[in-house]
Amino acid sequence: MVATVKRKTSLTLDAAALDSAKALSINVSAVAEAALVKAIAEVRQQRWLEENASAFAEQSDWHERNGHPLADIIAGSGGASWSR
Repeated sequence: MVATVKRKTSLTLDAAALDSAKALSINVSAVAEAALVKAIAEVRQQRWLEENASAFAEQSDWHERNGHPLADIIAGSGGASWSR
């Protein structure tokens, strides 16, 4: 099992939200960590998509000009799903 290194930090939160979380026994640290991990993943994905947008566009252009290289074996419900 891999030990996770934790680091103490300070957050400024809305007082009413914090009071409500405490009253409901919500682990604020765990919620904040989960939200942070999710935000990191979303930003990384968005940046990756932006960094690779030209490659996606080039691939799409190539398919428009040449058709899909596996068009003969790719089939949808009505036959081949790619056209040349």
